[in-house]
Amino acid sequence: MLETIWFLLWGVLWAVYFMLDGYDLGLGSVMPFLAKSEKDKKTIYNSMGPFWDGNEVWLVTAGGVTFAAFPKAYAVMFSGLYTALMLLLMALILRGVAFEFRGLVESDWSRKFWDGAMVVGSALPGLLLGVAFANIFQGIPINAEGVFQGGLLTLLNPYGLAGGVLFVLLFAIHGCLWLAVRTTGDLNARAGNLAAAIWPFLVAVYAAFLALTGLYTKLLSNYLTNPILLLILLIPIFAIVMVRTYISTQKWWLAWTCSAALIFSTTMFGIIGLFPALLPSSINPAFSITIHNAASSQLTLKIMLTVALTMVPLVIAYQFWMHKIFATKITDEDIGY
Repeated sequence: MLETIWFLLWGVLWAVYFMLDGYDLGLGSVMPFLAKSEKDKKTIYNSMGPFWDGNEVWLVTAGGVTFAAFPKAYAVMFSGLYTALMLLLMALILRGVAFEFRGLVESDWSRKFWDGAMVVGSALPGLLLGVAFANIFQGIPINAEGVFQGGLLTLLNPYGLAGGVLFVLLFAIHGCLWLAVRTTGDLNARAGNLAAAIWPFLVAVYAAFLALTGLYTKLLSNYLTNPILLLILLIPIFAIVMVRTYISTQKWWLAWTCSAALIFSTTMFGIIGLFPALLPSSINPAFSITIHNAASSQLTLKIMLTVALTMVPLVIAYQFWMHKIFATKITDEDIGY
């Protein structure tokens, strides 16, 4: 029972991370399409500034839970996906440095360098996370000892790349809507227009990804065994339609909320389909890392659950308060960087 609870919490933590950090990663990746002036660039940085590092706390939490609740899965994941995870880490470091250094330099070439670092450091994590999770959904080549039988190129298969493109588009439209929430005038119009332009591509890739999921993975097995679970699929379908509806009516907070629901429900669709496996083996299902052979002791899971039930609501409350205080329209007085 505790293993199942922690499996769901593990999935929820990753889904919350994608939902929150997704908008600032997406906004950083589409900045060249939105910023026409130095003031526009500073406004975009400021729209993410108070939130990005707080959002990344959920990445640390999700990684920490993987380590503490399912240490065997953590070991296999971080050894098998080592190169991809190191690239992800380096991109996030580059992005964090860009936030800090961009406002300290005065020459144009220095600002352009850090703007480029921001774009690369934002787009690459979205792509890598999508590729990584699509491969986990599909199954990765691990043997009986849990050793990954492949390399970085092994992950760049059609389904993995489709997952990467899907994440990039999900984050891009999420970021555009966040900028629309926080701005007025021309920049607000450009953000809304770009979100509307991305939407049909997102729908096409989303449909293709679902079709490929049926072809390349066994995620649908749990849903076919328990057809009531298919109702979960209605959430992302409804959300993606409402995103476009609210873009048309320029109700930016509602559009962003639906986009967040789309990311969260899409992630949970994959996580529920994965159960009880954490890392399915594409070589032999018997080699898979599951909640049964990877979980920590019952005592550890009990202690962790007590801590989580105490601390996670506090973190959620803090995140809610922070967004309520700082997620207002940006004025000229707010602009830094």
